[in-house]
Amino acid sequence: IRDSLTIDLLKVVAAHLIVWHHLAFYGPMSDHAAALWPQAMEALARHGRLAVPVFLVLGGYLAARSLAPEGRLVGQGSLWGRLVDRHLRLSVPFAVVVGFAAAAALLADHLIDHPSIPEVQGVGQVLAHVLLMHDLLGMEALSAGVWYVAVDFQLYAVLLLIMTLARRGEAQAWNRQCHGPVAVAALGALALLVFNRLPELDHTPFYFFGAYAMGALVAWWAPDPRRRLLLLGVLAVVALALWIDWRERVLVAAVTAALLVAVHVLPRRAEPESFKGRGLQAVRRWSDRSYALFLLHFPIFMIVNAVFTRWVSIEPGWQALGLLATWGLSLLGAAAFHRWVEQPLGRAMRGLPERLARIARTGSGSAGRAPTR
Repeated sequence: IRDSLTIDLLKVVAAHLIVWHHLAFYGPMSDHAAALWPQAMEALARHGRLAVPVFLVLGGYLAARSLAPEGRLVGQGSLWGRLVDRHLRLSVPFAVVVGFAAAAALLADHLIDHPSIPEVQGVGQVLAHVLLMHDLLGMEALSAGVWYVAVDFQLYAVLLLIMTLARRGEAQAWNRQCHGPVAVAALGALALLVFNRLPELDHTPFYFFGAYAMGALVAWWAPDPRRRLLLLGVLAVVALALWIDWRERVLVAAVTAALLVAVHVLPRRAEPESFKGRGLQAVRRWSDRSYALFLLHFPIFMIVNAVFTRWVSIEPGWQALGLLATWGLSLLGAAAFHRWVEQPLGRAMRGLPERLARIARTGSGSAGRAPTR
């Protein structure tokens, strides 16, 4: 319960921080509203993106717990089946929002002329987003932060590939419990020392794998003490990496991993009274909606931005009201989207790759038999 509560709290805080980072970074509403809160808006615009490494560590932690909770891949699903399942879970609700984002961009572009509004280039651009390949194909993003959805899938694919290869090599491995985690730790250390220092790789999973690996190694912290050494080794590499090239994002990832470790190793106690009842339910509810909030807030922001720029006074107070309205509408939209779109789609897609594989096998088996009369 405690590590779940910690993850929920981190997801909620990081999601709202990303929302306000975009509200502060992209104009023109924030340009006028900044006169009211100059220091806060500057801090959000410059440092709000540091919520990303928090999500990366949490992503690695949750992926490792579902794929390989004991450091070894579990389940009988094929590599491709798991990848298709993960892709569908991310891309299907994402596709709905991409359509909304394209419509919002067209509407906003009709109302105002501002560089923060993405250019809608056609069906190919939308399809590239749905396939999570827009960055790899060099296409302009239709919404802020959508690059993360593609990178999250790529990171999951890298982790799954490593653990699949580790399971296939277990017969020759001297240590079955650490074969995969060792490879994850090694690639994570290489990412921290090399890949994360190369901006030209920031559209690939290797740029971010250091933070993702920290999360995975936290998931494998106990009970094997040898796996603890792997995480401690990567954290030592963090110190070296920061000495070579100071990066706040790496420090935030290491602090997040250390926090999750503290949740693992501290003595288990009862939940504080403040987290019981409605408070705990609210945290978990907004944690579940964090993906919907992440997807929806910028299309809503484009519309509100255009409306307030076109028809509302540019006085800082009115423009600040537009930012608050965007935040409130994003919360309402996330709640509705999670309940009426994300959850039903998740239920509909559960086990879909396996069902399709069975149908394909049945069809191929039937095709190979002679017809009967």
